[in-house]
Amino acid sequence: MTNENLQPAPSSDAPVLSFEGKRYDINSLPDDIKQLVIGMQTANAQIKMQEDMLKLLSISRQTMARQLNERLRTIDPLPESDSESESE
Repeated sequence: MTNENLQPAPSSDAPVLSFEGKRYDINSLPDDIKQLVIGMQTANAQIKMQEDMLKLLSISRQTMARQLNERLRTIDPLPESDSESESE
């Protein structure tokens, strides 16, 4: 999500929440809101991790497809049956 993040305030070390175009001093927020912020950070980290995993799996699948294609070049395929050509 690009509409929220934590970043240090320029004039101090106090953490700042930027959310929907507004900035908030995290230390002054109620505990339930702090927990929501932590929950969102955790969810964002999990989403990023899963997106990275999907990329890795996609690359792996592409690599295996190339390897399969290369290996099958030396193997004769089964002849096409009449039923397959009739259905086209």
